[in-house]
Amino acid sequence: MEAAGPRSRDARGRAANQPGSRAEKSPPESRKVYMDYNATTPLEPEVIQAMTEAMQEAWGNPSSPYPAGRKAKEIINAARENLAKMIGGRPQDMIFTSGGTESNNLVIHSVVKHFHKIHAAVGDTAERPSPVEGALPHIVTCTVEHDSIRLPLEHLVEEQVAEVTFVPVSKVNGQVEAEDILAAVRPTTCLVTIMLANNETGVIMPVPEISRRVRALNQQRAAGGLPGVLVHTDAAQALGKRRVDVRDLGVDFLTVVGHKFYGPRIGALYVRGLGELTPLYPMLFGGGQERNFRPGTENTPMIAGLGKAAELVAEKCEAYEAHMQAVRDYLEERLAAEFGERVHLNSQFPGTERLPNTCNFSIQGPRLQGRLVLAQCRTLLASLGAACHSDHGDRPSPVLLSCGVPLDLARNAIRLSVGRGTTRAEVDLVVQDLKQAVARLEGQA
Repeated sequence: MEAAGPRSRDARGRAANQPGSRAEKSPPESRKVYMDYNATTPLEPEVIQAMTEAMQEAWGNPSSPYPAGRKAKEIINAARENLAKMIGGRPQDMIFTSGGTESNNLVIHSVVKHFHKIHAAVGDTAERPSPVEGALPHIVTCTVEHDSIRLPLEHLVEEQVAEVTFVPVSKVNGQVEAEDILAAVRPTTCLVTIMLANNETGVIMPVPEISRRVRALNQQRAAGGLPGVLVHTDAAQALGKRRVDVRDLGVDFLTVVGHKFYGPRIGALYVRGLGELTPLYPMLFGGGQERNFRPGTENTPMIAGLGKAAELVAEKCEAYEAHMQAVRDYLEERLAAEFGERVHLNSQFPGTERLPNTCNFSIQGPRLQGRLVLAQCRTLLASLGAACHSDHGDRPSPVLLSCGVPLDLARNAIRLSVGRGTTRAEVDLVVQDLKQAVARLEGQA
């Protein structure tokens, strides 16, 4: 079966609006198949409807008392509830942001500021110096994080505002090991930030184990007069593809990105016990919206769309996951059947769980760099890896190299990521397209 169950009228409508769907009326030679859903997803029809209705009926300022303003406030509150339900959290712990980059930066900004605030307070009241007095805050992360984590941290290091340890991932399983994360913690450590799923390989990181180990460590730190370490996960790639529950993950912060699960290009941040258990400091100051944590007049239509996308995930995540995994597995079977031992599945690590929709592979050959293969494809729409690295030319992915993929294979890598409406027929078209692209490249003198 291609899907977990019969496709509904809504699902058929969604497929008709997606890139590469069979409902598109175009000549066979111009047919395109989109397999870059880890980069972005189209909007679900229900999401478009929710956004349209908000623009028409809830155009008022959500802080205003007249009907259009009250309607906007109701929509925002409902969206917050849907987001919380999607991740197993509380509505009051959700803050709307412009997207994942802002959410990630807000976490980093907050923990650094909190470090300085608590140690300034200790210095003012303690009879003896703090164990970390005068030291810079320290953050632990891993080598395969998204740029919206890596670059802010590198900036803090350059500005001598913080110290950062980038823990390598295992070349055996593509994961960062909890033991290595704990070994990197120092007395000055204030944050551990580890993505939930890697955007290039799909590898699921052991975030629950890391959180559990950090909580145990925090008990020891408290006895020694040290502040606790907070845990953040960027869940951008995992949401909408597998069930995500903050209670199971045990994290203090979780980043939500709407356009990765068929929603609009805004995001949210979950903060466990916002303002009570977990600190958050605003980067912006203004009218006091979002309880002053993220001021600015709310973007009601986008929030409405994000809430609807979250509602769909909460209701249908298991069906989405089953369908995507079946199609992804079929894709990998077809690649193996067509290219044999020449194809290397870069995202398959023994015993390691990965996203159900992600296939990172290389076809071995001196002329088959991923960029060149994609340029020869006439049907497939895909990318080499992270969309933000699309201008890096033939430079191999640092993520793949970190995971132990050899240089020649990393240079040839292509990432395919299937979606909710991807079909086996489309897989067949893509594999045939890849076969012809490889033949054209190898036929060149």
